[in-house]
Amino acid sequence: MSSSSPLLAELIDALRCLPGVGAKSAQRMAFHLLERERERGLKLAGVLEQAMQRIGNCSRCRNFSEEPVCALCASSSRDRHVLCVVESPTDLAAVEQATGYRGQYFVLLGRLSPLDGLGPRELGLHLLTERLAEGEVEELILATSPTVEGEATSHYLVQLARAGGVKATRLAHGVPLGGELEYVDRGTLAHAFGSRQAVE
Repeated sequence: MSSSSPLLAELIDALRCLPGVGAKSAQRMAFHLLERERERGLKLAGVLEQAMQRIGNCSRCRNFSEEPVCALCASSSRDRHVLCVVESPTDLAAVEQATGYRGQYFVLLGRLSPLDGLGPRELGLHLLTERLAEGEVEELILATSPTVEGEATSHYLVQLARAGGVKATRLAHGVPLGGELEYVDRGTLAHAFGSRQAVE
């Protein structure tokens, strides 16, 4: 974008780092902040700077935290015998908001993808192995996404659980609650058929 202000061009370019924000959206955001929201834009800049400097990862679960150990890991009311493995902090938040799960978490911050340079080390699986070796965890819940990479990650996690003598369970996949079969995509329906269970 041609601009008479190099700083404006730099602001627009900086906003493009956000997911789903292209050149036009970044330009709209920049213009909106400069035209109508300068005070809130300054607040945003301050909070963003603090967050980038002070928010790191929990040493136990790898979730975002300002402290070395996050509040979920430090809580005595969480069940330490159950550990749910998720791909991202967004997934952790979704599980917390939608379920009554009271166990602990481990956040991979990705999924196995050698083409993207994400191997076991980048996902912190050595830390997970250490945690399983402590002997406290009895069940490892695999909450990875049902993609090719997510399934590969899940398979790898099952091997880690077995090596650590821990029971591994996987989130159910299939027909959504309230969904009608004619509208379910072929892949989901095939997976649901393949994973069918006995009715008691």
